[in-house]
Amino acid sequence: MELQDRKCVMILNEELPAGVLANTAGILGITLGKKVPENIGPDIYDKDGREHLGIVALPVPVLKADKEKLKAIRERLYQPEFAECVVVDFTDVAQCCQNYEDYIAKAAGAGGEELTYLGIGICGSKKLVNRLSGSLPLLR
Repeated sequence: MELQDRKCVMILNEELPAGVLANTAGILGITLGKKVPENIGPDIYDKDGREHLGIVALPVPVLKADKEKLKAIRERLYQPEFAECVVVDFTDVAQCCQNYEDYIAKAAGAGGEELTYLGIGICGSKKLVNRLSGSLPLLR
């Protein structure tokens, strides 16, 4: 898919404090960068010849929703029509763990109905991403 046909968004739980919001956005961004590396532009150089590593080559709006809306969006993303989307979520289970092994164990014991989403990152066709997020306001 061409870059101009793609859209990425982050949808964060508007009820979270600023520090948790920032942490959630960082985690989602790192994982989206890993899973969709073609969204990252090339390294660039300023006029002094100093290198600046490539950043995302398309805008990534950061939107807000309450926890119920986040859960509903995440559930929709499991539907076959959204199979082409890259989706990363960050939950209360992940946030409370001290290490990745703990996260693996706790996630394996938690059903979807038990999870509270702190944020979701979505990357896919503009049409699909807009269908899920087009009516959501920006996080300010």
